[in-house]
Amino acid sequence: MASNTSKTARASVRAGQSAGGALSVLGEYKYLIPLANGRFAYVRNLTNGKTVHLKTDSDAFVEEIRSLAAAGHGAKIRAEFEALESANPQHGWAATEKRLVDAGVFEG
Repeated sequence: MASNTSKTARASVRAGQSAGGALSVLGEYKYLIPLANGRFAYVRNLTNGKTVHLKTDSDAFVEEIRSLAAAGHGAKIRAEFEALESANPQHGWAATEKRLVDAGVFEG
């Protein structure tokens, strides 16, 4: 079966699932898998089943989060940003969230 995701992405998802905490908490899936100290992230889009690797300061990241927020996942994503910021304040997740808020991603 052909897949559009890379071997690294699939391995990361499998590793997170086996670890128990990286991708799901009490049956709820995580939308963001942080990479490279917050410079990149895998974004899991549960509306289309795809996981994309994006730079967190790119326009593509903003649009991917915007599409998830528009589908009603905004509150959960913001909670993930808060959890990432509290776990790794040096990675700049608060600044990433602020940039998304300034772009109007979570409105509507």
